[in-house]
Amino acid sequence: MSDESALPELPVPIRPLDEVTVPAALDGHDGINRADAARLQISASNDVDAIRCFLTEYEQSPGTHRIYQRECERLLLWSLIECGKPLSSLNRQDFEGYLHFLADPQPAKLWCAPKVPRVKPAWRPFVGPLSDSAVLTAIAAINSLMAYLVDAGYLSGNPLGLIRQRRRKLNMAATGPAQVIAQTEEMQKIERFLDAEMWHAVTRAIEALPRETDGERDEYERARFIAALLYMLAPRAGELESHRMNSFREERGRWWWHVVGKGGKQARVPVADDMVHALVRYRKHLGLSAMPKRTDLTPLLVSIKDRSPITARRLNQILKKLFNAAADLLPEASEHKREKLRAASAHWGRHTGITAKLDSGMNERFVQKDARHTDARTTQRYIHEEEERWHDEAQKQQLPWASPSDDDALKKP
Repeated sequence: MSDESALPELPVPIRPLDEVTVPAALDGHDGINRADAARLQISASNDVDAIRCFLTEYEQSPGTHRIYQRECERLLLWSLIECGKPLSSLNRQDFEGYLHFLADPQPAKLWCAPKVPRVKPAWRPFVGPLSDSAVLTAIAAINSLMAYLVDAGYLSGNPLGLIRQRRRKLNMAATGPAQVIAQTEEMQKIERFLDAEMWHAVTRAIEALPRETDGERDEYERARFIAALLYMLAPRAGELESHRMNSFREERGRWWWHVVGKGGKQARVPVADDMVHALVRYRKHLGLSAMPKRTDLTPLLVSIKDRSPITARRLNQILKKLFNAAADLLPEASEHKREKLRAASAHWGRHTGITAKLDSGMNERFVQKDARHTDARTTQRYIHEEEERWHDEAQKQQLPWASPSDDDALKKP
């Protein structure tokens, strides 16, 4: 399917998951990798139903749900169109091909298009080739899907798991998607964060927002509060959508943020005085009491129109606009930082908050508790001090280069 000028008729139209209609021959009711029906633990007779069962598990985590839905529909469409087989019939070799496909979805005319709403006929699952980090995200998502379907008794095995094990065992150095599989997350430093200069530009962009009308003041105060939440509490975007003001609670004279995070995990995060002041300011702007009561169900972030909770998607739109404005405030000499800001999303705010805690000298053990990392190695991925010292040490080595006078000396008999 490399000729973009003449695309064949497709077995299914390229549509989002909630609009896909799969013919019986490809729906996976008799997929080669299907497990014994007696093992089935979910109400799913075909692949689309099985995917929906998987996605239902993440309805309380909107950000994760959105990523998983995107990767599930990409894989399903590729399986049906490129392989001509159900998702439940994919094997190890198929997944190998899929990883290469992610790095360069061809034919681009079929698979790629600029971002448009999902309801539009012009919608496509890709904008273009995925970066290595985006491929890593896709792999993690579809591996979670396949592992879930195995645990649910829907599939006999996880072919993608075979590739991961093989790459780790052989420690292959090949480039492309195979290399991405071989990397473990513990080996990667978090780079999707804003340093002090970039974050200062973000706060300047917020202060530059207009405040002439009531609506403009609403947007300004909300933007200030968003920045405070991200920097001080390092939340996930979905958590800001789902939590209410009563998640801030006073206990023995100290304020804590009670949060239900990824996987329904309950935790609490200490609320520093600066965060308390930001909360008081935002609540007073909304006409609320200085601090919330246990019965206060006001959303953490409210819509300007009707005070309903803003979605994680809307939060990302607000931040993308701020980040782009902040990029314009940086000097031309910082072009690489401008590019980084323009690429930033809401989740970068969480990374920025965690990194800032570590950079401030906060004890690593407490940062791990604040970030709600089960494994200390996850927190250590945010520490850049050792790399910076390493880079400083590299400056001790200087390039030897002969001066003109040295050349003259060498010419003398």
